[in-house]
Amino acid sequence: MCNSKHHQFLQELPKCEHHLHIEGSLSPSLLFRLAKVNNIALPDSSIDSSFASIEALEARYERFTSLNDFLHYYFIGMSVLINASDFESLAYEYFTRAHKDGVHHAEIFFDPQAHTERGIEYKTVVTGLVAAQVRAERDFGLTSKLILCFLRHLSAGDADVSYEKAVALGHFSDGTLAGIGMDSSEVGFPPEIFREVYDKAYAAGIRRTAHAGEEGDSTYISRALDICRTERIDHGIRLVDDEALLKRVAKNKTLVTMCPLSNVRLRCVTKVAELPIRKFLDEGVRFSINSDDPAYFGGYILDNYCAVQDAFSLSFKDWKFIAEGAVEGSWCDDGRKEALLQKVQEWAGRYEGKF
Repeated sequence: MCNSKHHQFLQELPKCEHHLHIEGSLSPSLLFRLAKVNNIALPDSSIDSSFASIEALEARYERFTSLNDFLHYYFIGMSVLINASDFESLAYEYFTRAHKDGVHHAEIFFDPQAHTERGIEYKTVVTGLVAAQVRAERDFGLTSKLILCFLRHLSAGDADVSYEKAVALGHFSDGTLAGIGMDSSEVGFPPEIFREVYDKAYAAGIRRTAHAGEEGDSTYISRALDICRTERIDHGIRLVDDEALLKRVAKNKTLVTMCPLSNVRLRCVTKVAELPIRKFLDEGVRFSINSDDPAYFGGYILDNYCAVQDAFSLSFKDWKFIAEGAVEGSWCDDGRKEALLQKVQEWAGRYEGKF
């Protein structure tokens, strides 16, 4: 629940979300419904009481002990996604909530390897997600992009197979996909493992990002930038441990996609106030605020905005900087960026001097 007296101010702020795992927006209610429809057996509640009910699962999500503890439930959850219509329902549920929270543009991650390795065709996943994207733009005016992520606990060869499948279908060239990323367990799986597939994407002019500096140290960030030539850093909270790297990221206007409530839920920090948001603002680091896996981490994007305001008491100027930077760091075309920046200016005109 938002405690900020500026809730409406934050709700109306035009938002871009850049760090959202669509599989991580699978609400327990949709999970149970799809499990029943698709005849998927969830873990026996006598062995794991978390699956006794929707409420029990929601309660278990509040007690993650680590990234890997979360991932255990994350992969169980996605087992209920079978048909294209399931992926459409999943994504449209997210878009509906995001629209209510003031999101105008979203760039969402999906993990095709997690589906293909359990027998779900890549095209099934993408067909469902694209259908939801079309509906969201028609119903809400919310534009979106898809980012194909590689699971870093799987091999580089497996990542390459996933990449080449998308290339063969023309999904990068026709705009179905906006870029690539890497996610899943960070520590022990440094970015350079995936150097070859990132080199291919770089040569083809495909956009590139990577999770780095969440649980891993700041060298995961520098290696993602230097070896994989990423254009963004996802999470990136360990950036503050390397002053020279931080100044470089600020100078280059590299977007850092922060996820405050996720960082708390996964025990990267004990509270939002420990995050380097004030440092990033003071140093001019471009960053956005995102929800990561909102169904698991207890907060969608507006919840994250409100949590940041409660923790840092940011100014009107701070929020305008965040909003404009999020637009400028997006991977939509220049025309869409201009339209989004205009929306930010209209919001600023309503609130300047009243915040």
